[in-house]
Amino acid sequence: MNDDSPTPVDLADANRRQVLYWRLLARLFDPDEQPTLESASMAVVEDLGLPAALLDPAVSVDTVVQRFPAVADELRGLLSPTPDVPAAAEAGGDGPSGAPGAAEVRRAALVSKLLLNVFATGHGAVDAGQLARWQSDAGWFEQALGMEPGGLRRQGGGDGLGGVLAGIEGDLVRRMHLREVLADPVLASRLTPSMSLIEQLLRDKANLSGVALANAKALIRRFVDEVAEVLRTQVAQTSVGVVDRSVPPKRVYRNLDLDRTIWQNLTNWSPEDERLYVDRLYYRQTARRVTPARLIVVVDQSGSMVDSMVNCTILASIFAGLPKVDVHLIAYDTRALDLTPWVHDPFEVLLRTKLGGGNDGPVAMALARPKIVEPKNTVMVWISDFYEFDRSQPLFDGIEAVHRSGVRFIPVGSVNSSGQQSVNPWFRQRFKDLGTPVISGHIRKLVFELKSFLT
Repeated sequence: MNDDSPTPVDLADANRRQVLYWRLLARLFDPDEQPTLESASMAVVEDLGLPAALLDPAVSVDTVVQRFPAVADELRGLLSPTPDVPAAAEAGGDGPSGAPGAAEVRRAALVSKLLLNVFATGHGAVDAGQLARWQSDAGWFEQALGMEPGGLRRQGGGDGLGGVLAGIEGDLVRRMHLREVLADPVLASRLTPSMSLIEQLLRDKANLSGVALANAKALIRRFVDEVAEVLRTQVAQTSVGVVDRSVPPKRVYRNLDLDRTIWQNLTNWSPEDERLYVDRLYYRQTARRVTPARLIVVVDQSGSMVDSMVNCTILASIFAGLPKVDVHLIAYDTRALDLTPWVHDPFEVLLRTKLGGGNDGPVAMALARPKIVEPKNTVMVWISDFYEFDRSQPLFDGIEAVHRSGVRFIPVGSVNSSGQQSVNPWFRQRFKDLGTPVISGHIRKLVFELKSFLT
């Protein structure tokens, strides 16, 4: 007889877990209840000692946690690669031959709650309260993956899970009567700024006025400040320019190079006294080479580039605050706009942008090129998907001329954390051949490239 054969208890646990997952699939694809699955799932949840609210998609995860605080610890890290086994579930263990024990059944109930609340968003109009609840539920889902609330959604874009969540959030925002919500201070106060919401606000700002416009500006300001704080930290943590060997080291204790001092003075060792007599001290050179530099940022403000535009506009303002960095900012679609006077205030820059429209890169290049005074001391960042209106060759010719003149040219396809942005393959290959490959991915890549050049 095989000792590893499933026992009746093991089979019962496997069946209970199946019930929960079949119910999850049924509710994801059809919001109507399946009475048999609902009653069976209720029996499972009650037997596990979990609250019945866990099965109600209309009840937020926050509400469940408030009523049953112990569930919070079980949810955090639940979907991470090596989730901790909740203390409340340890007794169940796992059955032989891989059969699920009570712990896995309990996990299935909690996972079902998260997935149903985040991915089954229904249809029709959405109010501010529903959006806020979904954002909170999404935050719990992100915590289950081992991330901070909002961390996955901030990645945005691409085909990854962050892109899926951002897409769901964007759909909810579009289904919300945003103008009416913004006109009501109480409803507007329930909104949590996100990239999807900011994009909608920027698109609709021309149709807002009075209280609605003031609330929209307040949300944009909050989002800008939150992103700026993250980017400032990344800029501060990125290694800076090379040590300037031409500057003599400061002869202070904190710069003393003890290892080199001992090594260079070993010939002064006295065996009789058992002492090392030092006749010369050596100090580390710490001065950084700081040269006044010019940063020219050109941003494609078409709708597909919203997240990159917002991030890079804020990043430009941060670099504009560094000493000896002269930052210029240009936004373009079929026309180009010089936003340099407001570069220190990304909030004002975003209010002056107009999302949408086509791409006419040569128009932007005509405005940007006269700003190049010392090519060897200039970096030009061009943020775009590079899909031009039959003017690809003229734009590339202008970019190639700028690069050949000595300007450090950095093409950027996206600056989020999710990965691939759709960039015109014609341009992508030519940039690669030019030795200036397109940056696409986490904004830390761009931060590193800029800081290593500017400082």
